[in-house]
Amino acid sequence: MPRDTLAMGMDRADDERFAFRAARRSFLSRCAGGLGMIATGTLLDPSLVRADSQPAGIDVAGFGGALGRTHRTPSAKRVIYLFQSGGPSQLDLFDYKPMLSQENGKDMPKSVLGTQRVTLMTRSQASFPAYGSPFAFSRHGHSGAWFSELLPHMAKTADDWCFIKSVQSEPINHDPAVTFLQTGRQVAGRPTMGSWLHYGLGTECSDLPAYIVMTSGTPDQPIVSRYWHNGYLPARCQGVQFQSTGDPVLFLSNPTGIDHAGRGDIIDTVSELNRLRLRVVKDPEIEARIDAFQLAYRMQVTVPELLDFSSEPAHVLEMYGPDVNKPGTYAYQCLLARRLAERGVRFVQLFHGGWDNHSNLPDKIKTQARNTDQATAALIADLKQHGLLDDTLVVWGGEFGRTAYTQSTQGPNGRDHHPRCFTVALAGGGIKPGITHGVTDDFGYNIDSGTVQVRDLHATLLHCLGIDHERFTVRFQGLDDRLTGVEHARVVSEVLA
Repeated sequence: MPRDTLAMGMDRADDERFAFRAARRSFLSRCAGGLGMIATGTLLDPSLVRADSQPAGIDVAGFGGALGRTHRTPSAKRVIYLFQSGGPSQLDLFDYKPMLSQENGKDMPKSVLGTQRVTLMTRSQASFPAYGSPFAFSRHGHSGAWFSELLPHMAKTADDWCFIKSVQSEPINHDPAVTFLQTGRQVAGRPTMGSWLHYGLGTECSDLPAYIVMTSGTPDQPIVSRYWHNGYLPARCQGVQFQSTGDPVLFLSNPTGIDHAGRGDIIDTVSELNRLRLRVVKDPEIEARIDAFQLAYRMQVTVPELLDFSSEPAHVLEMYGPDVNKPGTYAYQCLLARRLAERGVRFVQLFHGGWDNHSNLPDKIKTQARNTDQATAALIADLKQHGLLDDTLVVWGGEFGRTAYTQSTQGPNGRDHHPRCFTVALAGGGIKPGITHGVTDDFGYNIDSGTVQVRDLHATLLHCLGIDHERFTVRFQGLDDRLTGVEHARVVSEVLA
């Protein structure tokens, strides 16, 4: 190699080494300066370093929550969802409309009816007469909330509730409407809200399921198990139904000839075989099955104690009403919901059927109110006296409301389905008490202001539990899916305490 070429190569290498040394000196000096600025900043304002080392929210990794940490500090730890299946009539319970009584029997104005969808059950009606509520309304509490005479007990808790009178749904028939309220989709197959919460936040109770479901009332509309299904989330996130007859949980009792210790040995052996298989195939469903067997074994001890109301004071049992000791009744399940909340169950849902009042509404809704009013009010009061209402979010509502017009012009009057506007009541868990949000028109048929879509409701409930609905996603079929879907949803800040 020529001497001048070799010298040029050496010069280039020297230049590169010099550049590297210069870059390294620059990097180290900047790091030193940066550390000095951080130290100075923490002396001036220690909160600057705390904000990074202790981010907002709480750690849920220890509870088995996939989130690891909530996005914000939650105001609620758990949910009790009193789902009134069938669509309760807001116009006969909470949304007082004197105009309907004034116009009773007259055709609803076309300007009010507009071009909204109606069901096949009323589409062929020759007219749509206004139907004023046959029940008297009055104001209650410091909030002045309206209640009909059907709800004297709930009226006493008026200042604990936030009434959203402007909820709007999309489906007009029961099954897709219930599915929409539970999963954020009209088509079955997605995880329900309880499953999302179990998945994201885990469980605070090792001896009971994190997600428990109970059913009561008249089955005028089917209440099916996919309303508490885990969808594509892990199987452990599925809701566990408590039965009203027989074993409270299916197969909880031991078979004849097997005692508790013997069943434990069997479960340990089966679990070990499942673990061997899990190491081979890595199927998370096997792990869920192991957890389910172990939980069922522990529940053999915890569930009998849970269902024993003998430790409850007499005044508490009296507060819930005469049906409180009858398994399967709404009152019984409301008291059980409080006991589950005490034990840290994350999501408790009561499905109470019988609100689908297409005909003979006055008599049917009286029965429904009589079966639910006292126990609902008792649950609120009971949670308060146990110090649980502040961090328990209670939801009361159905899949949609009922029409302002009568469904039948012959025979006893009823109301048809009405997803355009209906009432959902919230209490506790960071919700502002004693307020009403949203206004419907004089006929209770359209929303004048404060519309809350179902996705907005979901976003708000998640917010109370410390979850940002936009950041709580699971990859499914190539998409980052979430409870609120890909459509726009907002947290209804007006109802937050």
